[in-house]
Amino acid sequence: METSLVLKNGLAGGGVSGRSTTWAPDGPEPLSWGLKEALRLVLETIRPLPAEEVPLVESVGRMAVADLFSLVNSPAMDSSRKDGFAVASGDIAGATESDPVQLSVSGTLAAGDKSDIPLCPGTTVRVLTGARIPAGVDAVVAEEYVVRKGNTILFGSPIRPGKNVLFRGSDISMEHRIVGAGQLISPLVAGLLAAGGYSTVPVRKTPTVGIVGTGDEIVKPGTPLKDGQLYASNIVTLAGWCKKYAMPSRMTTVKDDYDALYDTLKALSEETDALITSGGAWMSDRDFVAQAFDELGWRKLFHRIRMGPGKAVGFGMLGNKPVFVLAGGPPSNLMGFLQIALPGLQALCGHADPGLPTITARLAQDIKDGKKDWSDFYYGKLEAGDDLPLFHPMKKRIRLAGIAETTAVARVPEGEETLLAGSVISVQRIE
Repeated sequence: METSLVLKNGLAGGGVSGRSTTWAPDGPEPLSWGLKEALRLVLETIRPLPAEEVPLVESVGRMAVADLFSLVNSPAMDSSRKDGFAVASGDIAGATESDPVQLSVSGTLAAGDKSDIPLCPGTTVRVLTGARIPAGVDAVVAEEYVVRKGNTILFGSPIRPGKNVLFRGSDISMEHRIVGAGQLISPLVAGLLAAGGYSTVPVRKTPTVGIVGTGDEIVKPGTPLKDGQLYASNIVTLAGWCKKYAMPSRMTTVKDDYDALYDTLKALSEETDALITSGGAWMSDRDFVAQAFDELGWRKLFHRIRMGPGKAVGFGMLGNKPVFVLAGGPPSNLMGFLQIALPGLQALCGHADPGLPTITARLAQDIKDGKKDWSDFYYGKLEAGDDLPLFHPMKKRIRLAGIAETTAVARVPEGEETLLAGSVISVQRIE
């Protein structure tokens, strides 16, 4: 899943005829949406992509479309867990070291042998790991617990029935549910699906995500910097998150030129399944993103919510494709992505439970500067604790270097302004 990087310098020479290149809103929209309501709206609006059948290995990292049940029993027969000797446990029930039971070897079975060697009175069958359990056998004595004298085996202790026998269907039984609809197929689950008889599986299509960085000041990594310029790190971070979740992306940058932005968004929206913009999300005279989406005909659901950092986040639908508007400042950009855009993209992939994984941790120091009617987020680090991991919040005014060291995020929820050191809280892992 390659990620391409294209640098777009904007269109030379003014605007498109009949298209306004200035925007004079009456003022910022009221922050009527809280995080919980905004996220619910995202997840209720987005519909998963269609299904496709893919080879089993390619399903790793994808979402199962339906419940998948085992097609076979695995193993398909009772088999030996050990190299040893197959016996009827009753035949050696009285065995002791001083008075061992002697049985003769009637044959050998290895894994994959199709023939059978039924157990006859007074005999044992040599079996290798994975071999079929012969008829009449109910246990296998590991070879290190016997004494062999030619074709005679001496058993110096009894054995319980079922010892060292892997029974038919022990790994997975016929019609056992291996994976549920909306569940992530991990490498281990893929292996279990293979054991259950699958070579291809139905999964959700993976969305291709268009990522647009805006601003005269940003340039493609590797390009010599001029005064006042900086590298487009936000879009690389966002594309990295998409890659982490097996979603290919297409990155591009565009200057603060309305026509160039409009044309870029229009073209990219036709080539991808979802759009993310980085920068140009607020209210300055060069923040054209919302205006461009208005002209493209998006159905805006919200733009700006009571969340910090990241209040400029927006969400809407351009046709049937989700659009996420993110601020350009790195802390706000990433937080808006993690709390709103990432769950939305996961919903597009068919995740049953979108969002970052959470764990319980203990707060290492007070957090006192929350806003009562906002969701306030804090980047931080986790370290081992006596009973629970310790979460160390970073300063509110964090920048790129601090973000790069972050391993978890904590939230002061609406209705609270303070979290005290020692509190047990839920944190999102972002490693």
